[in-house]
Amino acid sequence: MNAFKKLLGAGAAIALFLMMLLTFADVVGRKLLSASITGNVELTELCMLGTIFIAMPLVSLAGEHVIFDLLDPMLPAPLQRWQRVISNTFCSLLVLGGAWLIHGRAARVFEDGDTTAQLQIPTGPFIQAAAVMLLCTAVMHAVVAVGAYRNLSQTESGSAGSTL
Repeated sequence: MNAFKKLLGAGAAIALFLMMLLTFADVVGRKLLSASITGNVELTELCMLGTIFIAMPLVSLAGEHVIFDLLDPMLPAPLQRWQRVISNTFCSLLVLGGAWLIHGRAARVFEDGDTTAQLQIPTGPFIQAAAVMLLCTAVMHAVVAVGAYRNLSQTESGSAGSTL
């Protein structure tokens, strides 16, 4: 799992660095040479797509999504433990559905031969990669849900054992 996390982290970092480098080169080119990089917006969008979708499984595994936890302190402890199991199971199913939809979209894009407007880069592989990363994200949410369920089971068996 650590090698997979390092690989994803490196991929997201490379995509982000390329986006930064491209933006820097474009600004320098416009200011000093009065010439912008052709297809800069397209390349930036593709790098952004990579950064977001490559990092998404890592964010899910670490539980670093933006959350609304205003009511959490008011919930009883057993319900808080179940909340992690239920919410991650729901997220896993929801993201899995998104991966399926994006995979279908990628198939249509491959069939139509869609490309970017200026550089004519085929967009199908990028959309398919987004579907794969969504699938990885769904798996990460499932891993977190199973881990939370195991903690829940251990907590309940530990508390049951302490009352005897």
